[in-house]
Amino acid sequence: MEAETTSSWLSLEALWTSLFDALCERIDPCFARSETREGVKAYLRGLLSPVERKNGWQLAEEAGYAMPYAMQYLFNRAWWDSEMLRDQFQAYVREMLAGPDGIVVIDETGFLKKGKKSVGVQRQWQDALKTAKSFFLTDACQGEHTLVDRELYLSKGWTQDRERCQAAHVPEKTGLCHQI
Repeated sequence: MEAETTSSWLSLEALWTSLFDALCERIDPCFARSETREGVKAYLRGLLSPVERKNGWQLAEEAGYAMPYAMQYLFNRAWWDSEMLRDQFQAYVREMLAGPDGIVVIDETGFLKKGKKSVGVQRQWQDALKTAKSFFLTDACQGEHTLVDRELYLSKGWTQDRERCQAAHVPEKTGLCHQI
């Protein structure tokens, strides 16, 4: 019995590894340095792992790092072409999930936030909750769905307060172009 289980798991593991490696090879050109590419692979493996909390410390530990500095570098200082990465991801989703019954879903979501410096936070929907409004574009087909794009939309209350935008590191063009 154990031999059957082991052999079926090996084939599933081999398939998963093959698909993961192919995806990583596809997105490699989006990253300027080999260290960044390796960090992204470790990050993706961590996100797909059974680790309960997906923060920098836990993802670093899952990747075998003693400290979270590599993950922090990846998010704060490493350079990559985010638009190329998005384009590669969208093409991958089309190839893997697209079908004649597929649809695109636009999901407006509000995230509960605290404080005044988180980007986009303000009172929404005339209640006492502070939220940041985001829109997500998803592709849904054959009972599956995945995110395919993202954009942060800022209210006029944010875009008209340039000092607040600068303190929250909102790029100048974002505040001017994407108002709701």
